[in-house]
Amino acid sequence: MVALASRIRLEDRECPLSTTVQHVGEWWTLLILHDAFDGYTRFDQFQENLGISSSMLTTRLKSLVVEGLLERRPYRTNPVRHEYVLTGLGRSLRPVIVALAAWGNSRLAPEQRSMVLVDAHSGEQVEPVVVDARTGRRLDDSDDYVFTAGPAAGEAMRNRYAQRPAVPAEGE
Repeated sequence: MVALASRIRLEDRECPLSTTVQHVGEWWTLLILHDAFDGYTRFDQFQENLGISSSMLTTRLKSLVVEGLLERRPYRTNPVRHEYVLTGLGRSLRPVIVALAAWGNSRLAPEQRSMVLVDAHSGEQVEPVVVDARTGRRLDDSDDYVFTAGPAAGEAMRNRYAQRPAVPAEGE
């Protein structure tokens, strides 16, 4: 993470998007988390399902444990074997994974989708969207919703949003 932090702009070091990407931006990490949401917990399960090398999987799992997204727990004592279980913090990433998969599927024709999200009780396919919890309005319109500096923003972040180009009025 130190190497990544040195390559990004000062305001991005406090940006929640940049810090999130530092935790989960590596593609193996997202795939491991996806498998964890599907119920996989053991090293051999992840390795077999993903086709990932044991050294890469070891590195990624250690990182996910250090980041607090997975917890390493023994499930057998002789010999000792561990499983990797989602923590509360890890489970809180599920909507992000769902949104990423939905975005990918939205670019495909329905018959080209290899994985879809369904209601666990009815089996009906669902189309996830991100909405504002207060109003229920979709957040995918960049004219209606924009980022701005928050209360903890440093000078660089405040400057970034103070200099943001104005959103053109409709028809301009």
